[in-house]
Amino acid sequence: MDLLELRNEIDKVDDELVPLLLRRMDISRQVAEYKVKRGIPVLNEQREQEVLDLVAAGCGEQGEAVKTIFSAIMDASRALQHKIIGGGEALRKNIENAAGGRSLTADGEPIACQGVEGAYSGKAANALFPDSPVDFHKRFEDVFEAVNQNKAKYGIIPVENSTAGSVHESYDLIMKYRFYVVGAYDLKVEHCLCTRDDIEFESIENVYSHPQALSQCGIFLKNFDFTGINYSNTAAAAKFVSESEKTNIAAICSESAAKQYGLKIIRRGIQNVANNTTRFIVISKELVIDDDAQKISLIFSAPHRTGSLYRVLGRFSMTGLNLTKLESRPVANGKFDYFFYVDILGSVREESTLDLLCALSDELPEFTFLGNYFEKS
Repeated sequence: MDLLELRNEIDKVDDELVPLLLRRMDISRQVAEYKVKRGIPVLNEQREQEVLDLVAAGCGEQGEAVKTIFSAIMDASRALQHKIIGGGEALRKNIENAAGGRSLTADGEPIACQGVEGAYSGKAANALFPDSPVDFHKRFEDVFEAVNQNKAKYGIIPVENSTAGSVHESYDLIMKYRFYVVGAYDLKVEHCLCTRDDIEFESIENVYSHPQALSQCGIFLKNFDFTGINYSNTAAAAKFVSESEKTNIAAICSESAAKQYGLKIIRRGIQNVANNTTRFIVISKELVIDDDAQKISLIFSAPHRTGSLYRVLGRFSMTGLNLTKLESRPVANGKFDYFFYVDILGSVREESTLDLLCALSDELPEFTFLGNYFEKS
């Protein structure tokens, strides 16, 4: 046979498969109705695994490939059953009762940020909440605790940079506290090399800044053979340099931080990439869903089975959702278990999206809906 004839044969097989798949979905609908009447849960892992093992065993060298296809069929059938049964009741109620509005507001209450005056997080806070005071804290966890103890309406923390990647400490704290994410802001970051008036460029040996900023300016540091020294925050590094008696140090910070602490700017725009952007999120104890929300954040874990994560991610694709972030972080139990942090583009006001999240909340261990929010830039 030539290629056209082979494709025609495939089309004939597909024509036979479609009615069978539709019939299977109809039977799945009947199964859901049966389960509703008897209060039986949708997911029966033992039954699914038995069917998949039987399929693989009966298909010889194509066993794993056919098993993958059957897994997708089962996931689609289960999604239909969840829709009929209306699972995830607790999550549905939580979303229905969430506060909403056109734009996020703190009503003049304090916003918690990490660092000191002049920090990039303060810039993000001022952009999002121009009418609220900003309270700075030494550590990222102090920001979470300020929100936890109701000392601040919201907290602002950096989660990723377009050059240096994820801020792992932030994700670990998100996993620990499970606060809601109610907003996000993309801040363009331009780094400057700054020092005291009495220090010349040729004298500089050590450069202080946050590890993320040092990474974002790695090429510049390497070219001039500077030693990068980790500090808690870019603005805090500027403050340290301004108060230090050392004559061979500088800081990487923003222009505003340099002005705040009386430093001279020796070089501007020293980041590796011109369009260097940091994403900040807004954390809250209360769920707020903006009317224009277009991003969803989740946490879950997946069973230690071949293909388990693949099958979960396939559910997003099946619903037509675009995954924009997948971050794995270790569970602190010594067993090499992992939490997964996921960002997807979508709105819980879309029925299919809400149905998927409710289904996953019933099925996945450690599932947490973090929020549906609008990301500004």
